[in-house]
Amino acid sequence: MPETSGMPAAPQVREPEWKSESESKSQAERRGGLADFGHRWAEAERLGDVAALDALLTDDFTAVGPRGFVLGKAQWLDRYASGALVHDDFTWDEVTLRQYGRTAVAVGVQGQQSVFDGRDADGRFRITQTIVEVDGRWQLAAVHLSPTGA
Repeated sequence: MPETSGMPAAPQVREPEWKSESESKSQAERRGGLADFGHRWAEAERLGDVAALDALLTDDFTAVGPRGFVLGKAQWLDRYASGALVHDDFTWDEVTLRQYGRTAVAVGVQGQQSVFDGRDADGRFRITQTIVEVDGRWQLAAVHLSPTGA
């Protein structure tokens, strides 16, 4: 993908597919906030924006990586703060969201062209995200990544 500014290309994020029979106005507003959350999360990951990710992740955030390793919030953020993880490209698509009150589950595909600790970290991963509403804003409580095999 050609770069003109020296910055990685913006993540490609498709509008999520919603699984909902009917919804109230407040549910529709929450749903809109969730769609926006996915865009903000993908952009923060693409840029390695530690401050934005710090605000988007719950304090007890947990990530299970594609090889079974587990990271807490501090470890997740430190990958970016230390410069160990750099994305040349980052996509978040094929997203399906299911909302359960103040909790939502997003399942999508993350594509990345990345370097971690000087090694190639390219891949496509199926991700399950647990997103919770805390004090009126959506935050990511957990992610689980699995290789897609493609």
